[in-house]
Amino acid sequence: MTMPVDENAPLFAIAVAAELAEMHPQTLRQYDRLGLVSPSRTAGKSRRYSLRDVMQLREVARLGAEGISLEGIRRILDLENLNQQLSRRVRELETALADELLNRPGRRVFAAGLEGEVVSLKSGVRAQRRTEVVVWRP
Repeated sequence: MTMPVDENAPLFAIAVAAELAEMHPQTLRQYDRLGLVSPSRTAGKSRRYSLRDVMQLREVARLGAEGISLEGIRRILDLENLNQQLSRRVRELETALADELLNRPGRRVFAAGLEGEVVSLKSGVRAQRRTEVVVWRP
């Protein structure tokens, strides 16, 4: 049975990550200092890279080969990370909204009360019509 691997789990030492990213370990250190790819740290302060970090390192190499500056690459990665965070948050909110709607069927049915207040009604129930005559005097 195969267990799924968390792409954000800090698994790889710098030598392994450098080999996976096809870079020199010193390049990874430089990218960490520049804030391009910031790996997790162990209690002893050694770097631990995740699969996501390795994918970002490969993306840095690809963008650099296309002639994009390191500052441009940093901005691209920041925007991609922000986009991923926002997408994850939207999915969380959509799930929460769907759960709320499923757990409260009919809660969105309402009518106006005598004083203009909002009155919740059970699903399938109509508000009673008032037929009194009201005389309005200014």
